[in-house]
Amino acid sequence: MILIGIDTGGTFTDLVLWRDGQLVAHKVPSTPGAPELAILRGIAELGLNPRKDSAIGIRAIHGSTVATNAVLEGKGVRTAYIGNRGLKDLLTIGRQARAALYDLQPPRPRPPVPEELCLETGGRIGADGREVEPLTEADLDALVAALERLRPEAVAINLLFSYLDDRAEQAIAERIPDGIFVARSSRVLPLVGEYERGIATWINAWIGPIVSGYLQRLQAGLPGVGLSVMQSSGQAVAAKQTADMAVRLLLSGPAGGLVGAGFVGRAAGIDRLLTFDMGGTSTDVALVDGSPTLTTAGRIGGWPVAVPMVDMHTIGAGGGSIARLDPGGALQVGPESAGADPGPVCYGLGGTEPTVTDANLVLGRLRPDAFLGGRMRLDEQAAKTALLVLGKALGLDASSSGNGLAIAEQAALGVVAIANEHMAQALRVISVQRGIDPRGLTLCSFGGAGGLHVCALAEALGMERALVPIQAGVLSALGMLATPPGLVVTRTWPGLLGSLTDSVVSAELDALAADAQAALQAEGQSAAKLKRADSLDLRYEGQSYTLNLPWSGTEQTTAAFHVRHRERYGHSLDLPVELVNLRIRVTAPPYPIALSGVTTRPGRHEQARVAGCDQLAMVIDRDTIGPETAIDGPAIILDAFATTWLAPGWRAYRDQYGNLLLNDRRR
Repeated sequence: MILIGIDTGGTFTDLVLWRDGQLVAHKVPSTPGAPELAILRGIAELGLNPRKDSAIGIRAIHGSTVATNAVLEGKGVRTAYIGNRGLKDLLTIGRQARAALYDLQPPRPRPPVPEELCLETGGRIGADGREVEPLTEADLDALVAALERLRPEAVAINLLFSYLDDRAEQAIAERIPDGIFVARSSRVLPLVGEYERGIATWINAWIGPIVSGYLQRLQAGLPGVGLSVMQSSGQAVAAKQTADMAVRLLLSGPAGGLVGAGFVGRAAGIDRLLTFDMGGTSTDVALVDGSPTLTTAGRIGGWPVAVPMVDMHTIGAGGGSIARLDPGGALQVGPESAGADPGPVCYGLGGTEPTVTDANLVLGRLRPDAFLGGRMRLDEQAAKTALLVLGKALGLDASSSGNGLAIAEQAALGVVAIANEHMAQALRVISVQRGIDPRGLTLCSFGGAGGLHVCALAEALGMERALVPIQAGVLSALGMLATPPGLVVTRTWPGLLGSLTDSVVSAELDALAADAQAALQAEGQSAAKLKRADSLDLRYEGQSYTLNLPWSGTEQTTAAFHVRHRERYGHSLDLPVELVNLRIRVTAPPYPIALSGVTTRPGRHEQARVAGCDQLAMVIDRDTIGPETAIDGPAIILDAFATTWLAPGWRAYRDQYGNLLLNDRRR
């Protein structure tokens, strides 16, 4: 079988092909208006013809940014919201949590759904599952009439306690006129918390037609190809099964990067990684301890998204982040990005504002003739001109530079320093602020721009070891291939854990797992090979927040909860432990891909000046470095899709798979 991992980013679309036991990587510029066009172009440039090669068997695993971009850009479809009587404004009221605690006059946020599109009806049940108000035929007729008048493209249905009894939501869904996309909370997120459940259901409806249409167009362009989509939780599922569950795809691409980091890290003998994925538009940071950790407290575009997703922190700092002066004259970098069109100034596509990529080029850390393996030449003079303008606006003077740097180079150093500080702070959020000492971890950098900043970020966090994986520039696409097919399903089932027997809890978990197992078997997965992991969301009685723990029996899980609570919050309580949610992860075996053994070949071996560095830097192709050969910084290590800047004081080795292992020689 031919396997293709695809990661669509804001600037580039990455593809990794697995065929005849070999991995082949490729990168093409993204086409944001129609992302499928870049994918189809990349597949053609890899020499594949889906119609012809489908007889062999082709499977594509895709990480998409379509859902994420639609939410971040506010470009969802016209969506109506249906709630119980008296609760149609639930999403507008929200939790009333202040973004700025001491701001007494905060700006009024934009409501998710305009008032005229918020509808109310009967069908209300109580917390005990009993009917409080019936759903009548008159209610259904009134809803249909309102929808025919409002003409929405999508409808979100969110009734109170629908996770206990979903019959009213189903009855409403069955009466929705044809052609309208329908999302109901009892299917999207059957969990406690009507606001979070409602937001997830609204997002699913709001962007559902966009994601569904995109996947249909992509599948039409790949006839005969088995198309799977990466979910935010780090498992892949058939596109036809997730076309109506767009909310599960919000961290689709970044999840692939974390799976790829774990896959490469295990090959290198490293389990605990602090990762940063620096692309053209943003940087995603996360902790991988054997495998990515999950959270149900994620946020996208300011909205809480309670579906299971990889736990990461994202900032607007990437290679395309724009450097400019704020109204006070201070230098700012990001979050605005030049994206793929027009891109950084050095791309020569019409960009005029300097970016982080332009700064690295002016400093000499990027080689103008080696970008994308030499397939794209960078305009160094244009980048210098843009940074010269910025430097003069900052009041820089070449004569005042103690190390003889030109104005453009001084400005470039400032741009890189600010970008590094943004990323270092993001790494502290995911580690130090959670009580984790980063000095005991290995910093893993990937993405097209990650290797240029890895040494500086490791030094900022006091870390001595770093890993720049093989295929670092396309690691998210590689992660798609390493992703196991699977599903994570959750359901609220409240009760005091101490009052439940092991057999009762296990029976409920079995029932929850049955649907996920059936869905994977429908994709052709063998029932005998499916693996299942059971866990519970627990809290002390009276608390609001939960901790997720593996299910190992009532007594053992209760004891483990006290220990976990003490580790996380510094104390445990003599209170009953409450079960809130059941959670099941069901996975099939991943596809049998493997990293190839390292090979060496003749290549570039020269020296170059790097601004701010006292000695000449070695410029060397990554494939010329033999296994266990030491390279001391300063050095610029090139490969087809990324460049690694090995700073002075650092040493790099290339392991048997081609990964770069970096160590700070001064520690």
